[in-house]
Amino acid sequence: MSGITFKPKAISKKLLTTLNPRTREIVVNRYGLEKENRMTLEAIGKTYDITRERVRQIENFALSSIKKSKEYKESAFVFDELKSIVRELGSVVSEDHLMRHISKDPVIQNHINLYLALGEEFEKHKEDENFHAHFTTDNKTAGHVREALSKLYNSISEEDLVNEEEIFGRFTGHLAELVSEYKENKDIINRYLALSKVVGKNQLSEWGRTSSPHVKARGIKDYAYLIMRRAGRPMHFKEVALEINKTFGKKAHVATCHNELIKDTRFVLVGRGMYGLKDWGHTGGVVRDVITEVLKEAGRPLPKEEVIKRVLLKRIVKPNTVLVNLQNSKHFRKVAGDYTLA
Repeated sequence: MSGITFKPKAISKKLLTTLNPRTREIVVNRYGLEKENRMTLEAIGKTYDITRERVRQIENFALSSIKKSKEYKESAFVFDELKSIVRELGSVVSEDHLMRHISKDPVIQNHINLYLALGEEFEKHKEDENFHAHFTTDNKTAGHVREALSKLYNSISEEDLVNEEEIFGRFTGHLAELVSEYKENKDIINRYLALSKVVGKNQLSEWGRTSSPHVKARGIKDYAYLIMRRAGRPMHFKEVALEINKTFGKKAHVATCHNELIKDTRFVLVGRGMYGLKDWGHTGGVVRDVITEVLKEAGRPLPKEEVIKRVLLKRIVKPNTVLVNLQNSKHFRKVAGDYTLA
């Protein structure tokens, strides 16, 4: 259902009557007013055997001519309605979201793009490395939102994953100059966040830098990381593969999953087929190595019960296995009932 009350094709037909046939045809092709695909300056230039720059000049002349016409003045309600829509969406909104909000028909969207190019109160900011293309009716608000998004990006490291509540809090904390009407509207805040190309969320609604594999998962190992992180506990590689299939709809073969976990340094083998995250403090190697690390971290002799407790935080093994390893006199010795390194 359209988000507008006027009929774009009828409005465009009226506005284009002020142009000569060739100029009108160039505008129609340039903006895709009859077909979904918009023609490039180069394609139009080849059609008329003129340069790209000449096509640009004709387009600019056409828009200027339309703005001077009585048909343009008679269509002022169109621009007023579009201005109201942009303001309701937060005064700054991505081109993609604005078009989908108004109509799902690509040709209708092309007509709307023409009006936004004609309207004096609309400014389009082209896509760059940090932001998606967006329109605004208030450059002060738009600048403030972009600055807040940049500050948000700088507050997140490449490894960070932040929940939605925290990301909203961080972001709105940088929006001190934003009117409360916008600042307290979750939908508008979401639309502002969607302007960023460098901050985004993964399929589990966890936010971070889009350059991070934790946000833009690029394979089984990245999906495995997200699954295990969400679970908050070590998992068998078969369970990880099953959860990847269920959660992300990705075909994760058990053997492939196992191989990926073995190779990736983010994961640590903590038991037979069981993996944990290195972030959790899990340690690789044989049980003897884990005991050695525990005693080095303690910096003092420990009772056997404390050694077992600390080892089990790092590895999934039976307590008796730890006790058997403690009896290895080449590596450990007993001092006043406690264990230390030999």
